[in-house]
Amino acid sequence: MKQAAGALLSAIHLDRSSRKGMSVQLYMALRDIILSGGLRAGDRLPATRTLARETGVSRTTVIDAVDRLVAEGMLVSQVGSGTFVSDTLEHQPSVPVLTTALDTTAQQPRVSYAINHAEKSYAQRTWLPHEARAFVTALPALDAFPLAHWSRLSARHLRGARGAVMGYGQPKGYEPLRRAITTHLSVLKGIQCHHEQIFITSGAQHAFALIGRLLLNPGDRVWMENPGASGARNALLSEGAELVPVDVDQDGLIVADGLAKAPHFRMAFVTPSHQQPLGHVMSLARRFELLQAADAAQAVIVEDDYDGEFYYGNAPQPALRSTDTSGRVIYVGTFSKSLFPSLRLGFVLVPERMTEAFDRMFRFWASGPPTATQATVADFMDEGHFATHIRLMRRLYKARYEALMEESRILPDCITLQETASGFHTPAYLAPGIDAQAVVAQAAERGVVLAPLSKYCLSPIDRSGLVFGFGSAAPEDIRRGMETLRTLPVLR
Repeated sequence: MKQAAGALLSAIHLDRSSRKGMSVQLYMALRDIILSGGLRAGDRLPATRTLARETGVSRTTVIDAVDRLVAEGMLVSQVGSGTFVSDTLEHQPSVPVLTTALDTTAQQPRVSYAINHAEKSYAQRTWLPHEARAFVTALPALDAFPLAHWSRLSARHLRGARGAVMGYGQPKGYEPLRRAITTHLSVLKGIQCHHEQIFITSGAQHAFALIGRLLLNPGDRVWMENPGASGARNALLSEGAELVPVDVDQDGLIVADGLAKAPHFRMAFVTPSHQQPLGHVMSLARRFELLQAADAAQAVIVEDDYDGEFYYGNAPQPALRSTDTSGRVIYVGTFSKSLFPSLRLGFVLVPERMTEAFDRMFRFWASGPPTATQATVADFMDEGHFATHIRLMRRLYKARYEALMEESRILPDCITLQETASGFHTPAYLAPGIDAQAVVAQAAERGVVLAPLSKYCLSPIDRSGLVFGFGSAAPEDIRRGMETLRTLPVLR
């Protein structure tokens, strides 16, 4: 190429195996050269025929890329003279071309005080699981989901009136879904409520953040189960809460410990039906004790019932909300476990006295999931598919839990797997001297996923342990996983 045409253009490389079209690749290459200073204001590009020959693409492809840059104002085309880099770039600083590696030395953006403060105490979280294997936690049995029924219902709504699924939905959520949830809570949990008390969110994490945003001021003290749910912890920290780690025993959160550490608390977060991650059920006496403490402190209680549908006995564990007579309990549910995680659908049941405040928040700025998704779930529930799916999943998870307990007999004595009555995870305690992190690392090298109990702790606890998930693992996967653990060097 001629020097005047920009010798740097000869370095353009187009990848014919890429999913990006040739025109898009050429456009991006030219843009990067211009922004990085390889071509300066007033420099002329080679003729389209020349550029096509040099890059090995058609002239039409080159014209498409050049026209796009002209439309963006980076290039100026002058009839009879050629195409030039726009003069508007003359005083623009050169921008380095992005590489695959992140530049960690670049100046970092200024973040808010609340986030900067919260980040120091965030629970360490990796990408949540998406692949079924032993012993992944938090992942339901995706292979057993009735996708055919779901697809039919979803298509019904997508073929319907466009305004119903493509416009702005109801601020607090699709009304038929809120009515279906109300019926479900009444039948399953004995919770009597009105659909106007239900607010649809983009998952439980979104719900916790909204609750914190509405009810907490920076520095307000929140009782958190220790160990406890890391997602809720991070959400409340982001809203400026001061988290107070409260010990847990076989009866649930120890109210006396919370009162000793923070008697003037503003909120308590609990998982009473299936403690996350220890699996205990909060006793009735402890529930009344917690409700009395909240009443005395004029505090609220956030009840996270993340897997309450899946129990192995004859009846589900009662919700704390069902025994609340003072309007202190905010109940949070999610469809991530009962249906599937990528649905990103949850809900909040608020006391009647809080309905107006939540209404204002949702009406003014909080928006929920797509209406089409909510409508599909509503039909899924109303037509009985949800209840059928839950019944099948209870039997499936019970069988996988029994397989887990049966196969655990081959584990070394230094691991003691605990029993559970619901959900699809259970903890195991390690003998003194066994390093949980080493167990996790050695298991991961052999394709087995475990979570250390410390991952769920806001402050250290006396016992070292692991959390075993069994919801997404078939019995043969559980057996192979146990056989793998038995051979770990750290456990010998």
